[in-house]
Amino acid sequence: MKSLIVTGGGAGLGRTIAEQASTVGYRVGILDVNEELAVKASSSIENSVPLVASVTSYDEISDALATFGESPDVWINNAGIVRFAPLLDLSIDDWKSVVDVNLTGTFLCSSLVAKAMIDKGGGSIVNITSINGISAGTNSGAYGSTKSAISLLTQQMSLEWGQYGIRVNAVAPGLIDGGMSAPIYADPQFRKLRTEKVPTGRLGSEIDVANAVLFLSSDEASYITGHELVVDGGIINSIIANLPRPSSVDTVGIDEH
Repeated sequence: MKSLIVTGGGAGLGRTIAEQASTVGYRVGILDVNEELAVKASSSIENSVPLVASVTSYDEISDALATFGESPDVWINNAGIVRFAPLLDLSIDDWKSVVDVNLTGTFLCSSLVAKAMIDKGGGSIVNITSINGISAGTNSGAYGSTKSAISLLTQQMSLEWGQYGIRVNAVAPGLIDGGMSAPIYADPQFRKLRTEKVPTGRLGSEIDVANAVLFLSSDEASYITGHELVVDGGIINSIIANLPRPSSVDTVGIDEH
């Protein structure tokens, strides 16, 4: 049986990834800084183990790997936090906390597990980024910057660790109905306005993202590395399409016969 560990696995997207991974046959490590959430999630997911650690602590992650009892075939860097604010109002503490968890945590966990994967003969790492790391948003604090940095870090890790049989990819979710975005979509007006902007006509689900993560983790993606898979229903490519313009220009330049 192959094994997988997901950080931030106690709730939201991380828990959904854990559930889907168990369904397709993985032994799953549910790693979370919140012990109660990790244990609760594990109690309802088959072939899973609760692991308690902060992704910012080398010792805690090392202990979690020891508790899991094996080098995982797959590691998912999902844990993340947000501290939204305009940059002029953002405190240095909030900036550092987001960088520490999102970016440094991804590096620390990946470097630790990569060493274990080298001894095992290879593995797969998938980092969760965001369309906020592709297109800047206002009042998002350090969040978008960390996600953009993780995207480049993904490429660098894939280049340096490919020789050891380790593939490293990323998944960039778009407008997802759940997790950190749940408060936004609880407002019916904003839910409607945002949904209307998505080319596919719907918000994404956590399962949409989890399925993409598991694909990149699988043998079916064995020749894919250093890639960022955008899962957003086309929203990131629809900037011009969402700009208002008169319908009369739709026929400009067309020859009539």
